[in-house]
Amino acid sequence: MRIGLEQAAARRETLSAASLLAPASVLVCVMMLAPLVLLARYSINRFDPTQMMIAALTPENYVRFFSDPFYLHVMVVTIRVSAIVTVTCLALGIPMSWRLARTQSRWKSAYVMLLILPLFIGSVTRTAGWMILFARGGMLDIIAGVLFGAHGVDLMYTETAVILGIISINLPFTILTLQSVFEGIDPRLEEAAASMGAPPARSFLRVIIPLSMPGIMIGGALCFILSMNAFPTPLLLGGPRFQMMAPLLYWEFNTNNNWPFAGALAFILMGTTLALTLLANVAVPRRYRPA
Repeated sequence: MRIGLEQAAARRETLSAASLLAPASVLVCVMMLAPLVLLARYSINRFDPTQMMIAALTPENYVRFFSDPFYLHVMVVTIRVSAIVTVTCLALGIPMSWRLARTQSRWKSAYVMLLILPLFIGSVTRTAGWMILFARGGMLDIIAGVLFGAHGVDLMYTETAVILGIISINLPFTILTLQSVFEGIDPRLEEAAASMGAPPARSFLRVIIPLSMPGIMIGGALCFILSMNAFPTPLLLGGPRFQMMAPLLYWEFNTNNNWPFAGALAFILMGTTLALTLLANVAVPRRYRPA
């Protein structure tokens, strides 16, 4: 009798939770899946300069991408920039987030606010600030002239400028993600390692990093996905000669009006991002992977 009442109460709780979550879940699924289905249909249509999009069932848009060295080079550049940004954000974010998670200072909330503050500024506005910094005659050029007597420092329209710009946008997300991970690790584990003679660096590498590896992977995946889909930063800092996938996709949609090929580009970008993220998960030893 008692077991039956407990099962009935559990069913009521399940139904109650489902009734609360179902409307939002259905809305999210529809809003996500419907555009993807429509885009998938567009990607196998045929493009004609006079008639625009012609209904068809053809793989020529995908064949065009994989058979053209230009588009393959753009994908390679996008992956390279995203990998460099991800590694750099993790290298900078891990020690910063660990220190922020372990600080007992009364200024901790102020530190977190300083970290969040750049997120209140749009990426376009921040990228415009980098343009002023990198351009010839900008702040870096002036500082180089005053300190070293060297002029002509111009990082605009280079891969380095794009990487630095994306890092400045992704780093706060990485630090905030990793901070929550480190705060979930019991500090007594570090004390136990220290009591056994492990120096702080060894304790961090042998105890903290393995325990936080699932969270680090999540932070790295988030950073990589944001980098692969970066749009305003490569467009403004890279210029017309530096191409990444997101600006190229926009160009095909908005300027060339080639919606079938743009749809194929979108699915190739999405598939490549997902495949590389899963590959990174496989490359990490099994004991470090998220459950």
